[in-house]
Amino acid sequence: MSYEMIALTMFSSMMLLLFTGQRVFGAIGFVGAFAGIMLWGVGGSDIPFSATMKLMKWYPLLTLPMFIFMGYILSESKIADDLYKMFHVWMGPINGGLAIGTIGLMVLISAMNGLSVAGMAIGATIALPELLRRGYDKIMVTGVIQAGSSLGILVPPSVVLVLYAMIARQPVGQLWLAGVFPGLMMAAMFVIYIAIRCRLQPQLGPPLEEAERNVSRAEKFRLLRAGILPLVIFAAMMIPFVKGWTSLVESSAIGALTAFLAAVLKGRMTKTVFENSVRQTLAISCMFMWIIVAALSFGAIFDGLGAVRAISNLFTDQLGLSPWTILIMMQLSFIVMGTFLDDTAMLVIVAPLYVPLVNALGFDLVWYGVLYTITTQIAYMTPPFGYNLFLMRAMAPPEISLTDIYKSIIPFVLIMVLALVIIMVFPQIALWLPEYIYQK
Repeated sequence: MSYEMIALTMFSSMMLLLFTGQRVFGAIGFVGAFAGIMLWGVGGSDIPFSATMKLMKWYPLLTLPMFIFMGYILSESKIADDLYKMFHVWMGPINGGLAIGTIGLMVLISAMNGLSVAGMAIGATIALPELLRRGYDKIMVTGVIQAGSSLGILVPPSVVLVLYAMIARQPVGQLWLAGVFPGLMMAAMFVIYIAIRCRLQPQLGPPLEEAERNVSRAEKFRLLRAGILPLVIFAAMMIPFVKGWTSLVESSAIGALTAFLAAVLKGRMTKTVFENSVRQTLAISCMFMWIIVAALSFGAIFDGLGAVRAISNLFTDQLGLSPWTILIMMQLSFIVMGTFLDDTAMLVIVAPLYVPLVNALGFDLVWYGVLYTITTQIAYMTPPFGYNLFLMRAMAPPEISLTDIYKSIIPFVLIMVLALVIIMVFPQIALWLPEYIYQK
């Protein structure tokens, strides 16, 4: 059997196991380990072991539990509730103001957590009921919450970009900095769309009633402090890192400690909050570690077969495709896979093939990490089986149907596709900040 056929058999076997409902790390790790033993005998078992040791020695891995812990502390201590009250008071008097404030809330939640699921949970439980109660169009606000929550995997500290950094062997700090401007640009595009649409159709996002607007200036500024707190935590974590005073791991520890102290000072660090945060941090961290080990094992086997070089030669030499055509085909495949897989599974499945291929085609792997993340965001919200669609269906009230959820995401998906095209055409939107900081 040729190496190309072995690679194809491995890939198809992995996909078959995933369709049977097996856990992602189990399916990928089993295929990688089994192929290693079948190809190289007992010595093939050293490859998964070597991948595990490589992971254990990867110092930036310590950032993963730190940022997850920081996010859960801020979520469990209800600091996110304070943020929404702030946006409610400051943005409510204008048409679509609460929807715009919800996007702002999602950006701050992203800067505190790095997981889109956290933003979705907070948006669906806190923002959605308030928006519906005040007469906002249910289709529009459902799309707002799904689009806003997707920013969690792009705005730093993104856990997904940490995972990509481990697999692609790229600096986490550069990837985070590369996600800043694209994430803020996309959030601004969402806000502009909401503002224009609610200006043209005021019934979609009515302003707060007069009675709710009568809030004293002292109360407004008291609530404003709730929005400053996440920025203080983010600044305490990122400024020393950007200035070169601390390493990435040290900065993540500062972020976790600052979030913990914030909850303590606000009198919300109860035994229950601490236990829930630690348990969930442990569960999520272990899940990511198992997936990374499986991905590294599978990737080592795949690379050892020379499959990446064979596929690169097939596309460029035999089929005569240009590097940009191949890149666009990769992005389209992510959208297709996103209809039935989450972002982690997609990355792990295609990383052994796509990351080396992107490098061989001459593209920047940091820039491609941003493209991958945005495409994953689009895939999350693409029918029929987008991951975010079913999360929203599980959390939304009964009056919001699955059809409403599908309709709600159409304009936001189009905005995200436009953002993706802009960053592909103008790579410096993603690359300028990391180049500037690291050259300095």
